[in-house]
Amino acid sequence: MNTGETFDSADENRSTTDATTRRGALGLAGAVGLASLAGCTALDVATGGEPAAFAAGTATVGDATLSESGYQLNEVSDETLSREVEVGGQTREVRVTNTVAEYDKAVELFGERYQAAVFAAVTTPQIRVLGQALNPIAELSTRERADLILSRYEGVGDLERGSEYSTEVLGSDAAVVVYTADGEIEGTGASTELELHIGEPVGVEDDFVLPLAAYPAAFSDGENVRRMMNGIEHEPNEEN
Repeated sequence: MNTGETFDSADENRSTTDATTRRGALGLAGAVGLASLAGCTALDVATGGEPAAFAAGTATVGDATLSESGYQLNEVSDETLSREVEVGGQTREVRVTNTVAEYDKAVELFGERYQAAVFAAVTTPQIRVLGQALNPIAELSTRERADLILSRYEGVGDLERGSEYSTEVLGSDAAVVVYTADGEIEGTGASTELELHIGEPVGVEDDFVLPLAAYPAAFSDGENVRRMMNGIEHEPNEEN
């Protein structure tokens, strides 16, 4: 794979405050939200005059874990999507709000700092159809989940599936698939080999939480990513 510029792994523990980073959601919420709405056709969604609203809680990484891993919070964002659903001749609006907590590390190149490693915890609400909870994230393949976190990089290619492991996320054992890819850190033009850790969604309270991570392979950040997954905490949406 192309390695391009060589990244100093010592930079990974520095503050990302002055880093050039993408702002706004990872591009995850929209994809998850559309999947969420696809199954909302049962009686409990189709009846009633008000919009049927499903709002996720928030999954974040504890401060103690962050201090050990070297990641810093970039932002916590949410996105609400709506869709008109027609059942039995009636139309009802369905609204789904997802939450993304994004963390990152920076690397210094050419006197500037850029977002290099990304960790995200995506929270999407369970959609209840006739009393059963649907898992919208499960409709995305592992490869599709990998594509979501890769939206943080440019010129991505040669995505290859590698090893798998299991680790604890919110009290459950979650399978994690490791991928490698070529890519560029945004804004640098510098190519690097990337390593991705793509978790499976874990159910907690009224939500599903999906952990995702990507970083330059030179960071050798696998243990920190596992630590971040283990340190995820969930706060439910009290309005549900």
